[in-house]
Amino acid sequence: MTAIALTIAGSDSAGGAGIQADLKTFAALGVHGASAITALTAQNTLGVEGVHVVPPEFVTQQIAVVARDLEIGAVKIGMLATSPVIEAVAEGLKLLPGVPVVLDPVMVAASGDVLLDKDAIAALKSVLLPRAIVITPNLPEAAQLLGAPQASDEDEMRAQARELKRLGAQAVLIKGGHAKGASSVDLLLDGEGDMRIEAPRVPTKNDHGTGCTLSSAIAAELAKGASLREATAAGKAYVTAAIGAADELEIGKGRGPVHHFHAVWPRK
Repeated sequence: MTAIALTIAGSDSAGGAGIQADLKTFAALGVHGASAITALTAQNTLGVEGVHVVPPEFVTQQIAVVARDLEIGAVKIGMLATSPVIEAVAEGLKLLPGVPVVLDPVMVAASGDVLLDKDAIAALKSVLLPRAIVITPNLPEAAQLLGAPQASDEDEMRAQARELKRLGAQAVLIKGGHAKGASSVDLLLDGEGDMRIEAPRVPTKNDHGTGCTLSSAIAAELAKGASLREATAAGKAYVTAAIGAADELEIGKGRGPVHHFHAVWPRK
């Protein structure tokens, strides 16, 4: 049986993040990707210039028709934009009982552009957070979800992960990419305790789509049958390598994408 993962997220017209990054990640990891688009964005490597939200009922319909036909092994959720879209996604997920969901609470683009309405944060926490096998906030997103200052060290990251788990998340992966230091440390808190995942920090401006790529890599590994811890470790290794090879690409005038196909394209 071919492993299949479904991404529910926004479209990036420049191809660096969102649905496009998710599908590239699925393909690079040997998984067939299906998609349900929640919003269209007019963006490039310099920033987001426009957002068009897909009608909520059509979001649900996209999920429904895929669920009726394909054996979905895992779901990745990214940009949701509004409360009605969040409710629509929750309705669609009812057709995928027991399928693991990786929730990336996308709130702000790497450029600083807002991608989630402020009034939608409560809906995200109450409606989707308890449905996810893991949520994958970065440091600013974790702080926004909790209405707290951004964590400044690993102890504070661990404390915020515990708070998010108390809100109903089955597991929490707080990403340390926004922190300082020679290493990038992510912390996974699940039913077994916490797991620290460290990788060298790569000095590059071409890091567009890293959060989308990590969460979709985790979903891809779950679709192939990996445990959450195995999927998280493999996803971290994949995105680290994709960032490490990002400067081999020459795309755009701003923050370019990571190199999703670093393992298959000819190396420079």
